[in-house]
Amino acid sequence: MFLAVLLWIFTGVSCLAFAAKRWWFPGAISAHAEAYDRQLGLTLWACGAIFVAAQLLLGWAVYRFRNRGQSVRFSRGSNRLEFTWTTATAVVFLGLMFSGFGIWAKLHFERPPADALRVEVVAKQFAWSYRYPGPDGKFGRTDVRLVNDAAGNPFGLDEQDPAAQDDIVASALRVPEKTPVVLTLLARDVIHNFFVRELRLKQDVVPGMAIPLSFQADRPGKYEVACSELCGLGHHQMRSLLEVMTREAFDEWLREQAR
Repeated sequence: MFLAVLLWIFTGVSCLAFAAKRWWFPGAISAHAEAYDRQLGLTLWACGAIFVAAQLLLGWAVYRFRNRGQSVRFSRGSNRLEFTWTTATAVVFLGLMFSGFGIWAKLHFERPPADALRVEVVAKQFAWSYRYPGPDGKFGRTDVRLVNDAAGNPFGLDEQDPAAQDDIVASALRVPEKTPVVLTLLARDVIHNFFVRELRLKQDVVPGMAIPLSFQADRPGKYEVACSELCGLGHHQMRSLLEVMTREAFDEWLREQAR
């Protein structure tokens, strides 16, 4: 009896802790992040309902079949019940998988508009660097032999190329609000991971690969860009800034950088 009541109390406390949302995500700043949160909420509610039902039934079984000095009886169970709950579980979890697949597929397979802002991102131990095309709208030529962090050239820009002379290199990622952005993620040494909590985005950055990542941030503010892949002794220091700006403020920042 005591064990059954303890199980039911544990179940109730777990439900209250979940409903309180004391430890939850920061606010979403994009349509993708909001869709992600809705899918996660649906998954948690489905799993929570199964958890509550299982704990209540377990408590009932403990209470119903507790030791009262009666003789032991053998039970073969019920194949029909086992088939029913196995089928129901499969339907629920396959349904959640397919409903969440659309969110993932839209992020990775939907083509961004042609006028999206394009930014190159280089990850290295233990810093992020960002490159924007200058007023000519073109990225300049790069050469790995010209990479020089001390001279402020983490991309290896070839200054002999006219298209490279107006490229903008920054240590923080600045984007205008409500504007499609396409990042090209590059790694110079080991595997890193581009992670912004408020965008609900994580993408590995792999040496030798140019990996595209699209997003649109709709809420101005400053947000942390973190590396969430263990990349060496200084991994904890590999942080940067995503600043979502109004269009006017972003255009003024670009003009300042060009000057």
